[in-house]
Amino acid sequence: MRATNWEFKNRALVFGIIFGIPASLYTLDPQNATAALANGLGAVLGMDANLVARLLFVLAACILVLAAFIRTWASAYLRAAVVYAAEIKTESLVADGPYRHVRNPLYFANILLALGLGAMMSRVGFVAVLIAMTVFCYRLIFREESDLEASQGEHYKLYQSAVPRLWPAWPARVPAAGREANWAEGFKSEFWCWGFAVSVGVFAITLNTTLFFAATAVSLAVFWLSSSLLARN
Repeated sequence: MRATNWEFKNRALVFGIIFGIPASLYTLDPQNATAALANGLGAVLGMDANLVARLLFVLAACILVLAAFIRTWASAYLRAAVVYAAEIKTESLVADGPYRHVRNPLYFANILLALGLGAMMSRVGFVAVLIAMTVFCYRLIFREESDLEASQGEHYKLYQSAVPRLWPAWPARVPAAGREANWAEGFKSEFWCWGFAVSVGVFAITLNTTLFFAATAVSLAVFWLSSSLLARN
């Protein structure tokens, strides 16, 4: 169940595949997931389906904003060189910011990304991207946590027992350790993620698929480029 060395080193590529293949599944299912949901909700609520769909796309954009914020918040404490490192970093344990609520905030945010971007996919694509992202995130988590446990020992086991693995707890489960957030570093790592939120937000406002795909393509290009460059540092 643990991710292999290749999967961890090339996780940016795998994430791209996880988004790319489900997005192409309109050939199997031509019905957009959000439109299908809007048709059902519109009939139940007695509302215009197009209005419901637009509101759902706005909700998807809000979910992506939340995902971008969580990733930025987490990266502000973890630093870009660690987030995109080709090898697992186990020298220190971060227990500040979002890491007081959940052990893997970056992967939790990735699932939110799949949920938000899945709104633009077919029904089959939506289900596929959520399942694939969740499974891959758990594989990465199992790999990273086994290495952290081996490196940090009892200290990490105590942290594991207090803080949930993937689904955040509120309020914080551990006291702040005193590390300061570097927000500039956080945005340096995650500005591509905000691009996804912008792309769906633009679509919710304009319903222009060309603008959506253009903004998404730029975000993906920036993600692969930045992750490749930062992994070398």
